[in-house]
Amino acid sequence: LECDLAMNLVGQPLVRQQVMKGVREFLENRNPVKPLVMSFHGSTGTGKTYVSSMLIRYLFQGGLQSPYVHQFSPIVHFPHAERIEQYKESLKRWIQGNLTNCGRSAFLFDEMDKMHPGLIDVIIPFLGPSWVVYGTNYRKAIFIFVSNAGGEQINDMTLDLWRARKDREEISLRDLEQAISKAVFENPQSGFWKSGIINEHLIDFVVPFLPLKRHHVKQCVVGELVQQGLEVRPGVVQEVADSIPYFPEEEKIFSSTGCKTVASRISFFF
Repeated sequence: LECDLAMNLVGQPLVRQQVMKGVREFLENRNPVKPLVMSFHGSTGTGKTYVSSMLIRYLFQGGLQSPYVHQFSPIVHFPHAERIEQYKESLKRWIQGNLTNCGRSAFLFDEMDKMHPGLIDVIIPFLGPSWVVYGTNYRKAIFIFVSNAGGEQINDMTLDLWRARKDREEISLRDLEQAISKAVFENPQSGFWKSGIINEHLIDFVVPFLPLKRHHVKQCVVGELVQQGLEVRPGVVQEVADSIPYFPEEEKIFSSTGCKTVASRISFFF
């Protein structure tokens, strides 16, 4: 996993460091006091889904298809605000049932920024340092929350630091933590709004994904060409990278969509 992250995750040194620290400490501990809970934040195309699926691929045979890996999307699983009480009940039962089957299960919550506020709090009993919940020992489970919330603030801070001549590779977690907390946990539109998960400090690792620069996008283009079995031509790499929108308007430093649209754009240049 560490090698794969180093080779294939473009431009996210903080992510590599945090994810490896979290996973290594958790798996080396035979008796963890609580499940591993990580929250990924950043704008579109910066690698959040890529890292969560890579992590699952290394930890579970069959990856996302494993019977012990459970993925939730608010749009698919919890679309109607008026049915929130019903969703709470079924989510609690689903997690409880799956942890009874296998304590070493993983639960992925996508698009936390679209989750109805209050819904996620139903899983609080499964996240804390308690020994048994509803007759289930669940301390070896892994919970990953993925969210675009905080992405704007991470981008703004990265831009401010760039303007202050601080390279994005020098950015520390401390530089970003407060901005993420404010954006994610104090926002009424966020699934974590006023959440007990935050108040009780149940998230072990808040992982920020930084915006990508043009040379990172080029790395994504090269990776995608190799994956598709196409010739890596410098002209094509340049053209694909140039076809992507960048911000801010004047300097055009960071990709507005990260590497998200790279794969679909390649076909235009071949």
